[in-house]
Amino acid sequence: MNKKDILGYEPDNQYNTSVAYFSMEFAIDQALKIYSGGLGFLAGSHFHSAYELKQNMVGIGILWKFGYYDQGRDLNASMKPIFIEKDYSFLQDTGIIFQISIHDSPVHVKAFLLRPETFNSAPLFLLSTDIPENDFLARTITHRLYDPNEATRIAQSILLGTGGATLLDLLSITPDVYHMNEGHSVSLNFYLYAKFRSLEEIKKRVVFTTHTPEMAGNEEHDYGLLKNMSFFYHLQEHEVKHILGMEGDKFNYTLAALKFARKANGVSRIHGAVARQMWNHNPGVCEITSITNAQNKIWWKDDVLDNAITTNNDSIISSRKKELKQQLFKVVADQCGKLFDENILTVVWARRFAGYKRADLVMQDWHRFVSLVSNTLYPIQIIWAGKPYPEDFAAIGLFNQIMTKVKPFPNCAVLTGYELGLSELLKKGSDVWLNNPQMYREASGTSGMAAAMNGSINLSIPDGWVPEFARNGDNCFLIQPADDRLSSQEKDKQENNHLMDLIEKIVLPTYYKDQHKWLDIIKKAATDVVPAFESGRMAKEYYEIMYRPLD
Repeated sequence: MNKKDILGYEPDNQYNTSVAYFSMEFAIDQALKIYSGGLGFLAGSHFHSAYELKQNMVGIGILWKFGYYDQGRDLNASMKPIFIEKDYSFLQDTGIIFQISIHDSPVHVKAFLLRPETFNSAPLFLLSTDIPENDFLARTITHRLYDPNEATRIAQSILLGTGGATLLDLLSITPDVYHMNEGHSVSLNFYLYAKFRSLEEIKKRVVFTTHTPEMAGNEEHDYGLLKNMSFFYHLQEHEVKHILGMEGDKFNYTLAALKFARKANGVSRIHGAVARQMWNHNPGVCEITSITNAQNKIWWKDDVLDNAITTNNDSIISSRKKELKQQLFKVVADQCGKLFDENILTVVWARRFAGYKRADLVMQDWHRFVSLVSNTLYPIQIIWAGKPYPEDFAAIGLFNQIMTKVKPFPNCAVLTGYELGLSELLKKGSDVWLNNPQMYREASGTSGMAAAMNGSINLSIPDGWVPEFARNGDNCFLIQPADDRLSSQEKDKQENNHLMDLIEKIVLPTYYKDQHKWLDIIKKAATDVVPAFESGRMAKEYYEIMYRPLD
């Protein structure tokens, strides 16, 4: 396969620098279930914009046989992770099968190609070990995204990094830039070291994006285990420590990536500052800048609503929003047996389900929550959706607890199956997009961008991307954060109070008593979110800031 055939288009002259983009997950389309949450959504929008701009980019990912998981319900309607084999007729079998070493044993890898014209994205190579040439254990490497078994997770990283770099060599593709989207692919650098025998030569070619402000979320493993699994390619443990200037018993993916890369970025201005605070005390780390995440408008927008906002047609904005709410409410009725009303203000909390995102903050004061959802003067409807990690039993417990608590209320619903398709319905069918994580723990939180493109007003803590966008009461509603010095419990209590005050005293009265003001906020948000938070801007910035060689 030649490069032109793979790209399917002639790269624009301003994007001549060739880039290979490594990511554990890509949310390209609902039909291709190889993602779990925000990291994949970000990569998907990036690849749609790369296609639109005709950038010289190819992706390296993994073809997950069972995806992340399918989110269903058990006999009691509680959440149940289901693993269903996936099959994709639209992927091109490249005919390429090659070997990599995992645990000093040969593992066969087959490469598939998602062609650009299939979903209007830059080309994406997907690697699979689930082929007859492998034994059962090797086949399981590509069964589950973020497998809970430590050795399997390490094998997945070797496949992405070393396997991806090997494939590029087999295709005679020598990218100017290797872009690691998160640290999962850091093993590719040891493959490159075998070629160049120089850290400086690797730094000329590698950039890195970090997405995780949680120290615990930055993956690390024992050097001995990684060495035994062939993670370091042909290097010994002491050589790795010497080359990177690292010590201790644990090899941290993020720290190693920051030492291999010529430049790194966080995914919002706040996150860039947090990342520098987390890592800059380590000698040898590269510069950490920031490029704020974004979402692809062409993929996410509703054409009728977008045209109405552009032409300032308030009557069509209002009527179209009701139509979009009706589409969403069919899912609510189907899943929950509840009939929602398109004339009632509808709040949605929907994102990857993790404890720090506080899905239950709105019900922290239970009596006040009951009063809110029982208000007949200013009625409200609330929808939750999100996928916990299938082995995060605390998050699953919270998900089920919310389902149990709101079951008696006809105007509250918890939906399963939070993937691209449902996310799209929720953003288009909501009036308010609720985002209330603990401060400084949300790297970006991009879902609110696509919501703003679709006439849903952000109701948010000023974390992640939000401070770069928000003008309280003008293009969004901002929840006042509590003092940083308070305990987590006291912060939750205060921020619940601030959130409820905002909903009861500002959001609901504005929606029901001042539709002119409401529509004005919708239009200002839609105007402000594009182009500043549209992924075309982001894709250009990666070329201008990250892919350009250092002076």
